[in-house]
Amino acid sequence: MREAFASGTRQDADSIRDLREVMNIRQASHYLGVSPDTLYKYLSGGNIPAFKLGNRWRFKKSTLDRWMERQSQSKDSRSRG
Repeated sequence: MREAFASGTRQDADSIRDLREVMNIRQASHYLGVSPDTLYKYLSGGNIPAFKLGNRWRFKKSTLDRWMERQSQSKDSRSRG
């Protein structure tokens, strides 16, 4: 991982940042492909797993992955039935 920082390219640094397990709103919205405003709406409705660290929302990548899998499975079963 150190090599990416040593090369000094912006893209390498962004790739390293994307590997983080815990993401902030901006990172999670980018990962999920939604706007930060949409993510805040999901949070206010209790529709997405997240936790607060201090006064800032955080998202675990592995938890979001499981949540997305469950969402896609429930939509698949609704479309079949």
